[in-house]
Amino acid sequence: MSAKPDLSELLDALDPQADLAHRHLWLIALLAWVRGNRDSVPRAVARVSLLLDALQQRPETRAKLQTWWQKLLATVDATSLLADYGFASRSAFASELTERLRLKWLPGTPETADAASLFALALNDPFDAQWINTLDQATLERLAELLQANCNHVTSGVCAWVPRARLCQVSPWQATLLEALTFCTSQIRATGFSPELRLRMSAPARETAPFHALDSDVIALQAAFLSDPDVHNPACQAALQHYLSRLDACRHAAATVYTHLDAHGISVNLVFQLRQLRTRVLRIRALLDCLMSEQAQRHTAQLLAHLVMVGQERQSVRALIAANSSMLAAKVAERSSETGEHYITRTRTQYFQMLRDAAGGGAMISLTTLLKFVIATLGLSAFWGGFADSLNYAASFVLVYLLHWTVATKQPAMTAPAMAAKLKELGSPGAVEIFVDEVAHLMRSQVAAIMGNLALVIPGVLLISGALWLAFSAPMVDAAKAAYVLHSLDLRGPTVLFAAFTGVLLFASSIIAGWVENWFVLYRLDSAIRYNPRMTGLLGRDRAERWASFMRRHIAGLASNISLGFMLGLVPAFAAFFGLGLEVRHVTLSTGLIAAAVASLGLGIFQQSAFWWALLSIVFIGVLNLGVSFYLAFRLALRAHSVSGVDRKRIRQAIRERMRQRLGSFFWPAPEPASATGQEPHGG
Repeated sequence: MSAKPDLSELLDALDPQADLAHRHLWLIALLAWVRGNRDSVPRAVARVSLLLDALQQRPETRAKLQTWWQKLLATVDATSLLADYGFASRSAFASELTERLRLKWLPGTPETADAASLFALALNDPFDAQWINTLDQATLERLAELLQANCNHVTSGVCAWVPRARLCQVSPWQATLLEALTFCTSQIRATGFSPELRLRMSAPARETAPFHALDSDVIALQAAFLSDPDVHNPACQAALQHYLSRLDACRHAAATVYTHLDAHGISVNLVFQLRQLRTRVLRIRALLDCLMSEQAQRHTAQLLAHLVMVGQERQSVRALIAANSSMLAAKVAERSSETGEHYITRTRTQYFQMLRDAAGGGAMISLTTLLKFVIATLGLSAFWGGFADSLNYAASFVLVYLLHWTVATKQPAMTAPAMAAKLKELGSPGAVEIFVDEVAHLMRSQVAAIMGNLALVIPGVLLISGALWLAFSAPMVDAAKAAYVLHSLDLRGPTVLFAAFTGVLLFASSIIAGWVENWFVLYRLDSAIRYNPRMTGLLGRDRAERWASFMRRHIAGLASNISLGFMLGLVPAFAAFFGLGLEVRHVTLSTGLIAAAVASLGLGIFQQSAFWWALLSIVFIGVLNLGVSFYLAFRLALRAHSVSGVDRKRIRQAIRERMRQRLGSFFWPAPEPASATGQEPHGG
């Protein structure tokens, strides 16, 4: 057979007596011929009609094809294709991720008795779903007539469970559909009985026990259909409605788990199982349409087209992660939204409080700068130097958090979800103006945080340098190190790229915080600390109670700050190991480094162009740190809150109008009424 055979060559090559691999290779080649160049659905449909016409004119080949088809049915298990194709073969998320990677990277073989594996090889392109869905009714009827095997030739492997007295009442296809219904029902029942699901179901859902009766309902439906396969059979229709009602009850019982997840943390594995259950219910409905609908052939084509698409999705790692992490993303966005409200100042009182908190953060970063240079003098290897920097950063950020101070760059990932949540209300009157007010509040808060950080990190570093000079007659850094600092921060170098990369790390720390908090809540670790006999024996009841309350309130903040510190310190070390040369550029830390260079080189530094390029880079570092982090968090929050169809043009016009009329509102709060009160923002 040539690389691209025509129809005549394909029909001549048909050999029902060939070995398993070559029989399946012929099917793959035939469907490749139907698919053509994947550029025209009508041409693909026309090729199917051409195939049927050619078989009509060649009775011998038609008979060979029917023999080949009967051998195919006897060889492969079509039930597994209809019942399980597209579903996870493993119940855990991590196992399914590994399986998808295997399917994506390792080639399959046509020498298989697994109908699902053969289907994935033969119909392996999304284009197949398009032409299958486009087949007209006349073509579908001709295909059904061609592939309808004689009942006397049905092998026991196709429908061995059907009583022999009724073998000729159902076709092999109908018998396969009935068996697939049994398989799907068993899977749903097993999922409903899993302890992880039952423990989280509502009490009424457990009491009604809808999963218990599923087996008897599907058996009753099969018995009614076998007694009279007529789709209008009253007994069959009654059994069908009863079975569908039971499926709906199972689906509603499983849905009660989501309420528990919202209140007590989200398990990705559990969400994975719930999605599998819901999709299996939909698969059962599709199978029933193929079995009992008056347009069974049309529904069969739709089912096959659907299987093509789920086969493509089955290999998508991105689709798996996106689908099963969406609820966790929503939870992270919700938590960040609540926290982010504390970082948005709306009154002058809150504005000045933000300045004070940010000044405290800047003072702490000046000490961080000192320790960074001390670590550099130790001459540690790349990893241990990065690890020491990580401890330095993490300890500084945690202290800033616990003292309720602020580091400006930690805010965008928290404030973005708060802003995204307000976009859901844009349909109400005056909502755009309210949103523009929030934009002004947010920008003003961020400016205050940066000003507060930089206002104290610069004098803090200069004071420390002066104290070191008085004590040891040496500045914080020598001249060579100061020159290197200016060179590394030069705007004409990769500083802009590094600043954007740091924004990604800032966003990642907020995601880690959400994951850790959800994990803490999901496994009820606060309750374990509070009541576990070993913990209470070790800590004492009162101290265990305090620790449990403290960790429940602060686990997210601690996780965020510690993870950020370790990413800032270790990511450059790991990147250097792989030769990537990535570094971090944090606006407050970079400003502290420049201040240390000024203290070392003296007033003569102002005559160096390197100083001015480094100073100018601080503006870009700040904008990219904040902008990239905010953008990523904002996009995540939009998806998590299901915000779509936002009239961006209308919002941009409103913001431009506000800037034209009241530009100062983006930088300075308006006077507050004498009676106005508000919650003061706090740091972290």
